[in-house]
Amino acid sequence: MPPPERAAATPAKTAPAARVSRFIGLEEGSTRWISVGTIAALLLLWWLVTAAGWVKPLFLPSPQAVGRQFAEYLTGQANDLPLWRHLAASLARVMGAFVLACATAIPIGLAMGMSRWARGLLDPPLEFYRPLPPLAYLPLIIIWFGIDEIPKVLLIYLSCFAPLALAARSGMRSAAPEQLQAALSMGASRWQLLRHVALPAALPEILVGMRIAVGFGWTTLVAAEMVAASSGLGQMVLNASNFLRTDIVVMGILVIGGVAWAFDLLMRRVERHLVPWRGRA
Repeated sequence: MPPPERAAATPAKTAPAARVSRFIGLEEGSTRWISVGTIAALLLLWWLVTAAGWVKPLFLPSPQAVGRQFAEYLTGQANDLPLWRHLAASLARVMGAFVLACATAIPIGLAMGMSRWARGLLDPPLEFYRPLPPLAYLPLIIIWFGIDEIPKVLLIYLSCFAPLALAARSGMRSAAPEQLQAALSMGASRWQLLRHVALPAALPEILVGMRIAVGFGWTTLVAAEMVAASSGLGQMVLNASNFLRTDIVVMGILVIGGVAWAFDLLMRRVERHLVPWRGRA
């Protein structure tokens, strides 16, 4: 049993750390029930607004109307392709572009973080096109590549490329100089330095960049599927908007948001598995 003075000093010593944890949201306990309550409150507010007739169905359809359209698309009873076909087409475009962006942007970002020549050559075009909205260069992509699948995937690829490259470049600077010097003093080669020191230090930033890139890919999906698409969630939403079918539009928006949220949760789980030390300094 610890002495009384030590037992009395322990709470005083740990109190500031506990207050800091509460301030930045690191205290123990899951936010799952808070999130469930928030979603339930939003659904209840949506139902209340539409049931009371405060907003016309043309502008905001009721949850029942949206659920009915979801059931019809899910069972193939809608006057359109089934929902799974739209979802499969969109998933193929987004994930294909995302994988291609990971395979190219991450090595380029690592090279920019390691070499001033690579940073000097690649930083200007990257920073130039990064703030451009996809719709700004969509006409040019159509002129260059036509209206097949290539422009759709390329548009999503470009939206994913910049955050991945910048995250990898930023992550390369996360390695402590002491770690690099220790590895060099032990005779590590440039490849070993990258593999065993710099890359593990950059991995948390790269994973955050991957989460951001997936979100950008789904954000660009509707613009990409404007290019003469016959299937896809974005095409379904755009086609419904032409006929003022706001119930289908809202249903498509909810599906896109739900799928993107599911991918973000998956990336968070991968991040916790690969970098469990993140945020536990």
